[in-house]
Formats: sequence, C-alpha cells, structure tokens
Amino acid sequence: MEQTAKRKTFAGFARGDSHILRLLAIAILIFIAFSFLLPGKFFTIRNMQSMAVQFPEFGILAFAILITMLTGGIDLSIVGTANLSAIFAALILTRLGGDGAPASPAVVALAILAAPVVGSLCGLLNGLLVARVGITPILATLGTGSLFTGLSYVITGGPAITTTQLAFIGNGSVLGIPIPVIVFAALVVFFSVTLNRTAYGFNVYMLGTNATAARFSGINTTRVLLRTYWLAGLVASIAGVIFLARANSAKPDYGASFVLLTVLIAILGGVSYTGGSGSVSGLVLAVLCLQFLSTGLNMLMLELSGSSAAIFFRQFAWGALLLLVMALNYYSQKRRERNRAPSQEATPAA
Repeated sequence: MEQTAKRKTFAGFARGDSHILRLLAIAILIFIAFSFLLPGKFFTIRNMQSMAVQFPEFGILAFAILITMLTGGIDLSIVGTANLSAIFAALILTRLGGDGAPASPAVVALAILAAPVVGSLCGLLNGLLVARVGITPILATLGTGSLFTGLSYVITGGPAITTTQLAFIGNGSVLGIPIPVIVFAALVVFFSVTLNRTAYGFNVYMLGTNATAARFSGINTTRVLLRTYWLAGLVASIAGVIFLARANSAKPDYGASFVLLTVLIAILGGVSYTGGSGSVSGLVLAVLCLQFLSTGLNMLMLELSGSSAAIFFRQFAWGALLLLVMALNYYSQKRRERNRAPSQEATPAA
C-alpha cells in the first residue's frame, strides 16, 4: 500500500512537472551533442569554468523577470537599473579609493552596499508607478528603463568608468567555484524558499492567477506589487555588481541585449506571461540550455570556419529552441486534455 502511494506521488510529480522534465532532457541532449561534435573541447574543465563565469550575468537578471512576470507584470528596466547601480559603485571606488592603489576594505564595502541602495530606489519607483499610479507594467518599466539609462549617461558623460577594485568578485573563486556562480546559487535557494515557503510567495502566485480574486480574498495587492518590484530592482543591482566585477568597468549601455534574453529565459523556463505560473527550477534549466547552446555554437563555428559568425546565428537558435519547447508544451497539454475528457464522460452524474 505504501509502495503504491509512493508510485502515485511520483507519477503525479512527473505529470505536474512535465515541462521541467522536457527542459532537463533538452539540456542533457544539447550537452551530449556538443560533447560529441567538439571532442576534447566542449566537455573540459576549462570550458565548464568559462561557462560558469558567463551565465550568472544574465541568469541573475532573469530572477527579476521571473518574480514580476509571476504577478502578471514585467520589468523592462532591469538592465538600466543594473548599469546605474554599477556606475554608482564604480564612482565610489574611483573617487574615494582611486585605482592607482587598492582601495580600503571600507571603501569597497561602501561601493558594494551602494549598488543595492540604488537598485532598491529604482525598484520602488517602478512599484509606485505600477501599484499606486496604475500604469501598465510594460509601459512603466519601459519608461523608467530609459530614465535610468539616460541618468547613467548624464553621470558618466558617455565613457565607461574603469576600475579593477572588484575583480576579486568577477574572477575569484571559493573552493574552485567561481564567486558569480555562488551568488547565482544563493539566489536560487532564496527564491525557491521565498516563492514556495512564504506567505509572500503564495500572494505573488495568487495575484498573478487572478488579481480580482486575490484582492477580495484580503491580499494587499499594492503591498505585494511594491515588494515585488523593489525585489526586482535589488536583484538587478546585484547583477550590476557582477557586471562591474567581470568587465572591470561600468557603462550605461552594458548588456543591452540582456532584456530580451532574460524574457526568453523566463518564457522558456515555463513562466506564464499572464502570471501565476512558473518555477525557479524551470528558470535554472532554461539558463543552462541557452548557455550550453551559445557556447557550443560559438566553438563549433570557430572549429568549422574559423570565424565567430555564431554570434549572429545563435539568436536564430535561441528562437528555434523557444518555439520547439512551446510546441512540445502545446501538444502535451492537448494530449492531457484528450486523455482527461473520456474519464470525465465516464464519471456518472450525481
């Protein structure tokens, strides 16, 4: 009896997370395919370390898209917020610490703390515009994204602010694990617990599923939205620190393509654009799929033609992968509906 219950539980998990299982299968297939196509080059410790340093930049930003999309909104200002946060941190390091000599630990700590403060203010502005003023999220964050980018240009005058004081974050490691990966893993744990084990996470899913029902059930939707967009700004500022640490510079237009990439990751990971549906595990698998695909295509193109033309082709590959997963999800949903219909017809009416 107990074994039967366990089998039913596992079967229910497999049916409920079929999208996650498909993403896992796709990630494994991509990894195996490039390992065979590029023997001795793709599946190497050096390449694994290289990919581990690359994906946290946009992977961290994807969490900001995840939580805002779960509420039925979106935050298109994340890159502007990240760059503005990085610029303030770089200004503190260059003005107070200087780049000729290592900055004091106090200055470094102040710069690292300044970024989340700036990101929080940007997120709160988005939250106020969406929750209080009532502007549609896509329009509000599109406008603030331009505002933050413009402010970054005003502060810097255009050129990048160069500093190597945070290189220990971008290039450092703990027990062989790159620090950006540790930050990404910490956010995975944080959002997994927050969305699945807290009242706030429950309210986020409720708000995205049915805002009217959530409001009438006693959920303070204004507070939930404010917290959500504040959290998105905070996460974007963490990505900004990683930008600065990896590139050793802060500039207004860094990572301009990351907005579309993070939206692609969220949708590929199973986050519904209407809200109320999505998971951290799906997001992580989507990040890995795109990183494997990008790195594999770049290496394969260099192997075949000696050029980096894959940087243009990978946009096509990303879109093709997204369409493939969406088509698989569509036909899987249709099959479940067909299988459910006969059982409902066979059930006698009360």
